Formats: sequence, structure tokens, C-alpha cells
Amino acid sequence: MCPEPSNLCFGVRMNPLLLLLVVLLLPAPPAAAQEIGTITLVEQALRVMRGTAVLRAAEGVRLYPGDILESSSGGFVQLELTGGTVVALGPSTRLFVLGRGAKTTAQLVLLSGWLKGETGPNAGAYGYASPQLAATTHGGAVVLHASGDRAELFVESGTAGISKVSADGSLASPEAAKAGQFFSRRAGRGVAVNPRPDSAFVEAMPRPFRDTLPPRLARFPKAVEPKRDHEVIYSEIQPWLTMGRAWRRGFVGRFQPRLKDAEFRKELEAHLNDHPEWRPVLHPEDEDVKTTPAEAGNPAPDRRR
Repeated sequence: MCPEPSNLCFGVRMNPLLLLLVVLLLPAPPAAAQEIGTITLVEQALRVMRGTAVLRAAEGVRLYPGDILESSSGGFVQLELTGGTVVALGPSTRLFVLGRGAKTTAQLVLLSGWLKGETGPNAGAYGYASPQLAATTHGGAVVLHASGDRAELFVESGTAGISKVSADGSLASPEAAKAGQFFSRRAGRGVAVNPRPDSAFVEAMPRPFRDTLPPRLARFPKAVEPKRDHEVIYSEIQPWLTMGRAWRRGFVGRFQPRLKDAEFRKELEAHLNDHPEWRPVLHPEDEDVKTTPAEAGNPAPDRRR
């Protein structure tokens, strides 16, 4: 106890409260969400969107289902997922941690940029999807590149199941692929298969992808808290609000608190045709006036009797 009031004593007593305040201000992971991995290497800046907040990530930050990652134009990022799989992200890469699937330990959606996933033989199944191509692997390494309406996928080692992806994000039945094969597809077209990647793909591939990704998880036994930067604005999440519907389920509830921001709401309204699932939230009055056929066909009861 302090014998008399002093700045030092009040500082000591306030520290736990200040710490609690900092913790409360950080966005919490989704309810009942479990860690799906850890960020173990960050070169240059990395942003993580969690809930409605944009965070500045660092090495040691844990990953949760629903996290959206965006690397900088010259950046490189390494993730280590549950089960031991190592995933590398190249520069200007956008990645959505979709979560666990019925048959996969983790599912990742690459909206644009470069991804390399290395999975050990006992790590379970991992899924990597883009708007055009997807791969599921139980072991080995795959490199996936997505840009505009095109995707390219190289099975570097092991085996994988390769699927064509529809506009809504659903996957077709996978075709077996073996080490060395190279797949490419443009929107609306079939999948082209070649026995090896073309020279343009190899030259454009991030240099760290050429080597085995060394594990670094042991360096981060304790979780590192990311730093809050700002609340997300519409332009930052527009690409995610318009990706395949199978992937953006739950986004209405997640980002609905941002409707309190007038500019966010205005932008959402302006692009409503791109994400019509927001219409009932933005215009609930339209839903209220709808009547069922039974209601429309039944006359009001005569209350004069």
C-alpha cells in the first residue's frame, strides 16, 4: 500500500486498468474461434482485417478464421498453420483465411497475388483457392498465382486435387495432379494442363518461393497482439464484398456495424448491385411491405358480426 498519494503510486495502481483498456480496444477473434496459425515472418508492412478493424500485423500474431491479410508491394510473409503446413505470401497479395472445412485442416482464398503452400505428409489436407483455380493437397508443395481473370497453379512436389472454380466460389470435382504439372485458366474457359510451368511464370515467381520454406514457429511461443490502425473503409473491403458468394457468407453481419459511418453506407449503396445481399439491411422497409400470396388472397375478416 502507498502511505500517501503520489504519482508513482497512482501509476502503479492504474497500470492494470490501462492494460485492460488496451485489450478491450483490440478487436477480439470471432466467438468460439480457434487459432488456425501464426504469422512467423513479415518483410515490410502487412495489414490484417479482423472484425471491422484494420490491424498492423507483426511476427508472432496469431491467425483466426475470417482474417484478411494484405501484403505490401515489396513484401514477403510467412504463415505457419495448424498441423505444420508453411504458407508463403508474395508481394501485393490478398488472402482470406476462410477457416476449417469438412475435409480440410485449413482453407485459404487467394484473391490476388502469390501463394506457396508446403504441407508435410502427416499435416492433413489443406485447400488453396482462387477465383479461377483451387488445389487441395495432403502433402507436397503448390504455388498459386491469381491476377485479374487468370490463375496459374504449379504442383511443385507431391500430389494435389485441382478444381475449376465457378463465379460464386464453388469448386468442381477435383482432378488428380502430380508433381511437375502446371495448370492455368482464364475466366469462363477450361483448364489448360502442361507438363511443366512456362518461363513467364517461373520468372515472375517470388524468389523466396524457389527454396524450401524454413519453419520459424518455435521463435514465437507467446502470441503477439497486433496494433489497431483504423476502422475499415469501403474501398478496402470492396474486393472482398464482391468475391464469390460461397466465400463472403457472414460478411453482412460482420461489417454491418460500419453502417454507422455515413460515407461507408453511401459507398455500399452506390455498389449495391455488386452485393445484393446487403439490400434487406439497407432497406428493411422494402422487406416489411412484402406480403405472402396467402395474405394477399385472403380478404380481411368481417368484424361487424
